[in-house]
Order: sequence, then C-alpha cells, then structure tokens
Amino acid sequence: MTDRETTAQRVAAQGLSGPPLKSPVAVAERLLAVQAQDPRGARLAIRARSTGLTAADVDLALSEDRSLLITWLGRGTLHLVRSEDYPLLQALTTPPLLTSNSTRLRQEGVGEAMAERGVETIERALAEGGPLTRAQLRERLDSAGVRTGGQALVHLLFLTALRGIAVRGPMVGKEHAYALTRDWLGPQRALDRDSALAELARRYLVGHGPAGDRDLARWAGLPLRDARAGLAAIARQLVKVDGDLVDLANRPPAQPLPPPRLLGAFDPLLLGWTSREEIVGPHKLLVTSNGIFRPFALVDGRAVATWRLAAGKLTIEHLGKVSKVAAKELEADATAVLEFLDA
Repeated sequence: MTDRETTAQRVAAQGLSGPPLKSPVAVAERLLAVQAQDPRGARLAIRARSTGLTAADVDLALSEDRSLLITWLGRGTLHLVRSEDYPLLQALTTPPLLTSNSTRLRQEGVGEAMAERGVETIERALAEGGPLTRAQLRERLDSAGVRTGGQALVHLLFLTALRGIAVRGPMVGKEHAYALTRDWLGPQRALDRDSALAELARRYLVGHGPAGDRDLARWAGLPLRDARAGLAAIARQLVKVDGDLVDLANRPPAQPLPPPRLLGAFDPLLLGWTSREEIVGPHKLLVTSNGIFRPFALVDGRAVATWRLAAGKLTIEHLGKVSKVAAKELEADATAVLEFLDA
C-alpha cells in the first residue's frame, strides 16, 4: 500500500469521505474521541463529517440529550466523546495523568492536603447546587481557603475529572458548567482492564485504521505495552496492511478522496497517528511550536491553506498553488462553515 493509499483509507475511516455521518453522536462514535480544548474546532470536526447539522445540534447533544460530553481524557486534553464511551476512556486513559497533575498542583502552591480539600469542596458544591460554572466553583474554593490563583483552579478541576468525579455538563450561555458524573451520566460500570484495552484498540481502528501500535499508544496517551496488548487481543479481527500497520479485516474499500473542505483547529485528521507528514507535507507551521493546530483546508487529501474567522468574516490563506475549481469549492465551504456556526 502506498502512502497515498494509506491516506485515502484513513480519510475514509475518519468519516471525511464516503457517505456523511448523520448526527453528532455518530461522528463521536466513529472517531471515539475528538480533541476539544478549542470548542469551535470540536464542533467543526463534526460539521466536516456530517451533513444537515449546525453547532446548535452539538450543544443540544451536550446539554439536553446528554449523549455527548466534554472532559479531560487521553493525553491530558479535553475531548468530546459519546457519554456511553466515557467509562472506557476514563478508566484507561486518565490514570497515567495523575502524577503530572500532582506535580503541577504543587507548582501552583497546592499541596496534597489542600488538593484533597479542593476536590471535596468541588464535589460537595456540585452535589448541593450543581451544575456550576468555573466562576461559581472558584467562589466555593476561595471560601474554603483553597488556592485558585494562576493555573491552580484548572488543575483542581482536572483532578476531579481524572478521578471520575466531575465532567463538563450543560452549556450555560457559551460556557460549560461542571456536573457530578454520577448526577449527569448515572452510575458508571466497572470494566475489566484486558477487555477494555481490546475494545479501545478496536474502536481506535474504526476511525483511524490503518495504524500501528505506536499510533494507538500516542493517540490514547498509553504505554506502548498497553497498545500492543489491546491489538494482540483482537488479532483475529485484523489484517496486516503494510509494514507494521494493521486494520480491521472487514474494512470496506477506500472511498475517493473528499472534495475540497475546510477543517477546524485541532482536527482529528492531524492527531490520530505518530506522523502527519502525508497530510501536512511541507507546511509544518500548520502546527505551531506551542502545540496549536491551526484551521486548514484539505484538497486531494493534503493541507493546502489555512483559514481564520474574525468579525464574522472567514479568510482563506493559500499555502501554494490551488486550482481555480478547488479555490471556488473552498469559498463555498467557507459559506457553509459560517452557516453551521451561526444557525
């Protein structure tokens, strides 16, 4: 399989080619987890893989249906996931993050005892009056004598998420409020770790195959041994594709590459594997030195432009030669992006 064939397969696995997915939940199911520290970017990831939806539909799934949620998961980053996939991802991807969280809290002047008091304060406040916004939780913590200055508040909220105590719940205006996991999602099932690793490997390949063990480990933020254990557990469901890559045996043939399309910041197409070279090519600045993944345009499976939205106007900046036909299609997609966000 050539690099271009691998890219075509991955683009199809991502839901960017072939029949569009029908709902925000269907997109989250396909991708398993969508990086979401950029709220607009997460919503645009859903737009690019579906049809007939708006950003309001995503907010409805987050706030009313509770079929989607956003919380800190793999790699210590906010992710948008299906609520029913939360137990799997929370159980497997958050334990490796506890040590670094403790270190960051100490650096912010929050020792172990104060961190425990902070978690207890947050849990009690959400039980008594949740869901609550970050500002409301800051007030409760300040009253309890828990440090919230600098990045302390963020890392305390992070700790409650790592322990499975709280998640981001409903939208309050344009802000996410926090809610107790048990109140927002109900009781969470216990998981057998070996079975969970196998399911994680299978679900990862649904939206990212073909891929290798290092791709899975990097995407999930897990040790390589865990990624290998998960893939080994489903070996009978896999086929070797090329080199060290594997894929699900029942994968349908790759679809033609999608028409020119605008993708948002932190789009999953740039985050699922150890290398993004085939997509980014020479345009390394699509990913800045401080880890920001910029919005970009995809033409024939490659990044060809960046774009930005300011004061209601979307501007496309081409990185090289783009055909007149492709440029026209990107301008049409820009209109669709604005409609999606404003509807």
